[in-house]
Order: sequence, then C-alpha cells, then structure tokens
Amino acid sequence: MDDTQRRGRRIMMTDQEVDAFLREQRTCRVATVSPDGRPHVGALWFAWDGTSLWLYSLTRSRRWADLRKDPRISVVVDAGESYGDLRGVELSGTVAFVGEAPRTGEPCTELAEAERIFPVKNFGVAQMPHDGRHAWLRLTPDAVVSWDFRKL
Repeated sequence: MDDTQRRGRRIMMTDQEVDAFLREQRTCRVATVSPDGRPHVGALWFAWDGTSLWLYSLTRSRRWADLRKDPRISVVVDAGESYGDLRGVELSGTVAFVGEAPRTGEPCTELAEAERIFPVKNFGVAQMPHDGRHAWLRLTPDAVVSWDFRKL
C-alpha cells in the first residue's frame, strides 16, 4: 500500500460521519453528460434520507434533459474554507425519476420522506411548496467516496 492509499483511508469519513455531513449540508454540485459528450455541472439543494440523495430539479433544465438521455450522475457535497478544514462526499450512480414531472403535489408515497425533509432543511417551512416547474430525482449511490482533511 502506498502513502496515497494510506492517507486516503486516514481521511475517509465513517458511515456515521457521511450520514451526519449529508444531513447538515444544503448545496451539492451535480455533474451530468449530454448526448454529445459535453459535461455539465450545476449546484442544487438536496435532501438526504440516510440511503438516497433527493434532488429537486427544474424539469426545463440542461441537467434534466441530460439525465433523461443518460441517467448516470456524480454529485459532490463539500465544505471548508482552509485546506485543513476541507471535507466532502462524492456520490455516483444512476438517478430515478420519482413522481410526476413537473411536480404538482399529487399523492406519492415514495416522496413522503423527501418532501418532509427538504422544505424544513431548505426553506424553513413544514409543507413542500410545488411550483409546477421542478420534479424529483433520486440517487441511491453505487459508490461513495469521502474525505475529511481535519483528520490529518
């Protein structure tokens, strides 16, 4: 094992640390690829339910169009200003489109937890506002990579 691998293991977050970090952070960066191979990265608010990352995306966006053609995605959630404070999580996999698009609030059991967490975390309200322009994407990651430079 080389020094880079040892360092990577030393700064990796535990599952509990990843869970706590994703529950407290608000903004993620979402990477997609268009059919012609152009990468696209954009910021979004999200909710983490302990298993899946829930993204509430504009349905008339490049992100949405890219994911309709190729549902593979990579998402980074990070924090820290100085080098020694940097920490983050990268999640990757395939998204699922959940509920109607755009979302108008039709009953959907699968969205109950996301729509309980998201408005409280991001808007400070108990009820999920539906604007008829956004819809839900669920990423249950195939791979999770984490780092916390505060452990060095």
